[in-house]
Amino acid sequence: MMRRNRWQLAIILVIVLIGINNTVYYFMAKRSLENGMRHEMLAVAKQIQLSIEQSRLGGEVFQNQIGRELRAVSIAAEYALDPDIDKVTNDQLAELSNKLDVTHISLFRQNSEKDDIIIEKSSDPKELNRGSKTWDPWYDAFQQLLALKPVSVKWGQTLPQFWTGPFESASTDVDKIYKWGYYYDGSTNYLIDPYISNAMMQQYEDATGVNRLIKRAVEENASLLEITAVNPATFSLGGPVLTKNDVGEWVEHITQQPVIYGKYTYQNDGDVKSVEESYRTGRTVTMNTHANGKHVLKTFIPVQIPKGSSILGKEGESLDRYILTIVSDYQFVQDSLDEQFLNIGLIITVITILCMIAVVIVTSYFRRSKDQIAKHAQLTYVDEMNQLLVSVRAQRHDFLNYVQTIHSLAELGKTAELQAYTKELAGDVQLTNDFINIGNPAIAALIRSKFAQAVERKIQFESSFRGLDNLDLGIKSLDLTRIIGNLIDNAFDEVMKYPEERRLIRLEGVLENGELAFVIRNTCDSPETVLSAQQLFDPGYSTKQKDGGHQGLGLPIVKQIVSMYKGTLQVTSDSEECIIFSVRIPHY
Repeated sequence: MMRRNRWQLAIILVIVLIGINNTVYYFMAKRSLENGMRHEMLAVAKQIQLSIEQSRLGGEVFQNQIGRELRAVSIAAEYALDPDIDKVTNDQLAELSNKLDVTHISLFRQNSEKDDIIIEKSSDPKELNRGSKTWDPWYDAFQQLLALKPVSVKWGQTLPQFWTGPFESASTDVDKIYKWGYYYDGSTNYLIDPYISNAMMQQYEDATGVNRLIKRAVEENASLLEITAVNPATFSLGGPVLTKNDVGEWVEHITQQPVIYGKYTYQNDGDVKSVEESYRTGRTVTMNTHANGKHVLKTFIPVQIPKGSSILGKEGESLDRYILTIVSDYQFVQDSLDEQFLNIGLIITVITILCMIAVVIVTSYFRRSKDQIAKHAQLTYVDEMNQLLVSVRAQRHDFLNYVQTIHSLAELGKTAELQAYTKELAGDVQLTNDFINIGNPAIAALIRSKFAQAVERKIQFESSFRGLDNLDLGIKSLDLTRIIGNLIDNAFDEVMKYPEERRLIRLEGVLENGELAFVIRNTCDSPETVLSAQQLFDPGYSTKQKDGGHQGLGLPIVKQIVSMYKGTLQVTSDSEECIIFSVRIPHY
């Protein structure tokens, strides 16, 4: 009864251990899959980030081109107008605006009584008599231009005797967005201000701009819900930055908008904190949360931009980065996880059932055959003891013969015969070759094989390895032997073209500083081999004779394996008339 309980306890213990093992494996697999999905989303986010930033920079370049055109318009207007503002009419400015294809032209003059720079003439009646003293930092730029000094405002575009800011809401017409240019070279008593509406810029944005790119990215990727570029300095305000103009109207500043590009509908209470953390640390922040009724994965990526860009903070200072927010539908992640977990669950269930059946069968078998095994063991023991006694007697009998023979040879003084007899009695000592101390059995076996081939072909083959005993399971031994084997075979084929004394091959392998490197160099007199090195990696290409059985697949196979492990394969030459193939694979 006690024995039966012990077997039952053993079965239960095995089942519990299997269950614990499967449970641990399940959650480890779940965590691994979630991390994999997160990394995949980050990779997608980085691609989107690069595309958006490229499009944004294109928009900046387009704005700069508009700025140069506004400067050209200013110079043309200077030649067309009287240098004295009192002799210029508003009708002249209206006619000149049409001819030069700008929205309007205004003229500023310093007013010492009001201590302001005022619009005295303009093709737009709304602009007349408007002061600029409250326009920060425009007013500072005006003063510097009128003093014939370079404009020191740290954003916008500065050209000789000219400055222009980004597209911005008009303080005199709050519903309109313009880009103004300001020019003064001292030959007039006024500052020339041509400006255009954002229609041209809007056409550019609609055709190739960031918002169009964001829309396409969301439409083409089913897992993406929303992409938003936010201003980290004003995002926490929850709305646009507003100021009052000189007639009491509220002006919304485009350059300080919390949302720069895209839409912001998937809002969450933790967004402000995540944006601030990403901006402060300069690192990507991810958040697994719920927003707008969906389970989402939000990624906050800091995007570095040049100082002087048109993205401004609360006080009008230029920012050095904005935050790109990408919202992914976690349901796609969950569906993938569920599918893989279902497969894992089925495998675990089948393995568990098979293990339980195996345990029951083995237990039952041992229980039934326990007595037979004990009886067989007893008989075997007795038989072996009898054989041992017989063996001892035989050895004792033979030992006497050995001693008598040795004694007789000694008495006869047959020293040479005695030495030969004892050597034969003791047996020859078998010498073994030293094992190549490489650290990886598979590579060691390959190198020993290649050494044998080198000896047979009369090739001087040298090799050295360091640190390979620290290789883990991240790289398959089969892949390593395929890389090294194909490189050595390629070197063998090359050096066989030369006399024996020039058949030199040197192989080095090292694992250090998180990188696994194999460098093989061999004799090579043909410069064209190096020049066509890129062709060597193309499948089917070979510099050997086609009738020699070469298919041109060795180096392409090496390149394919190295690329699979995110490594590099390079070919160079040195002054010793050698060609060098270098393989480097990250290893962490």
